[in-house]
Amino acid sequence: MGTATARNGSTATAWRNWAGNVTATPTRVVAPASVGELQEAVRRAAEDGLRVKAVGTGHSFTAAAATDGVLVRPQALAGIRSIDRAAGTVTVAAGTALKDLNRALAAEGLSLTNMGDIMEQTVSGATSTGTHGTGRDSASIAAQIRSLELVTADGELLVCSEKENPEVFAAARVGIGALGIVTAITFAVEPLFFLTAREEPMGFDRVTAEFEEHFAENEHFEFYWFPHTGNCNTKRNNRSQGPAAPPGPVSGWIEDELLSNGLFQAVNTLGRAVPATIPSIARVASRALSARTYTDIPYKVFTSPRRVRFVEMEYALPREAVVGALRELRAMVDRSRLRISFPVEVRTAPADDIALSTASGRDTAYIAVHMYRGTPYQAYFTAAEHIFTAHGGRPHWGKVHTRDAEYFSRVYPRFGEFTALRDRLDPNRVFGNDYLRRVLGA
Repeated sequence: MGTATARNGSTATAWRNWAGNVTATPTRVVAPASVGELQEAVRRAAEDGLRVKAVGTGHSFTAAAATDGVLVRPQALAGIRSIDRAAGTVTVAAGTALKDLNRALAAEGLSLTNMGDIMEQTVSGATSTGTHGTGRDSASIAAQIRSLELVTADGELLVCSEKENPEVFAAARVGIGALGIVTAITFAVEPLFFLTAREEPMGFDRVTAEFEEHFAENEHFEFYWFPHTGNCNTKRNNRSQGPAAPPGPVSGWIEDELLSNGLFQAVNTLGRAVPATIPSIARVASRALSARTYTDIPYKVFTSPRRVRFVEMEYALPREAVVGALRELRAMVDRSRLRISFPVEVRTAPADDIALSTASGRDTAYIAVHMYRGTPYQAYFTAAEHIFTAHGGRPHWGKVHTRDAEYFSRVYPRFGEFTALRDRLDPNRVFGNDYLRRVLGA
């Protein structure tokens, strides 16, 4: 990776995201050890005419965190600040990785209500881009926020909740880094509970015909469709009394490491080299997974390791539109010359009240499409995006898409509320970058 000489004489190394599809060379990099140091870094950047962006672990596929100015690494701002058992909340510094938060909460007998399927991200990076899991009644990680602290463009620290600066709170929970730098988040938590996961292969026609039934009957339902096949794998997570009965070490290794990571890596590498093999590989891979049931604490059921690197696009659709859109996607793949080695993921979320949440104001279902890293993805993603946007889809803020502010102003009723707040909090675009200029406007 390249380097750049920073203004203060130190050398700033180029930044690269997890997937390797976004790079940036900042003028300088700072790693504040306190909120005060972060405030000073923001003030100094503004004085120097430099833009500021905080980066987490780089799990976004967009350039939301890229900057040619000051890159802030918040990982030193980490750890649980306090737990309020009476209120059912935990306050955590923004640079804390979700995996560290989950483990620390479990040790205290507590848990988040819902979470996504990986936990490598920082809490601020995950919430700011709208990271979510799947849930009939429980929503995204950002929807579980009860208050947050935000360093604004003038270096001030703003505390936001439903009672304090409520108009900022309504937007900043999913702020895409446009309103300031989040320094701490207070999440709602609950006593640790057990989930029983039931994974079961199911045909595409059956799972789509019964989608609403599966959604209604399960607290957390999702499924994966394997392109070039009529095969899906379903997963239903529901609360149980326990006790813990995790997958056995052998079966767990076969499913989670061999099939989902090791073998999956190998077949994707083969598919990238020889695309003609992909349909045959997909048929074999989609039949390799078997039904299994296991019980464990939430983060061990919701999340799993993801070591095969990929590029992803995900769109949030009105829930009633998702089956039709997925059928259109399958028909498009079947009639095309595309060769898709990654399964398509379908999840759900209830409506929430966050201005730029992908589930803002409507019950939602998500379709996520992936391509193995290094494989040309533009043709597939373009065709998929055409289908998703025809249904009023909203792309995940941290995943590949081509939409702009004009489009978002049509699919987000509160888009103008967010941009007006941005104009007030950051009129000089200290936290701006090219991505925000495209999605929010100049």
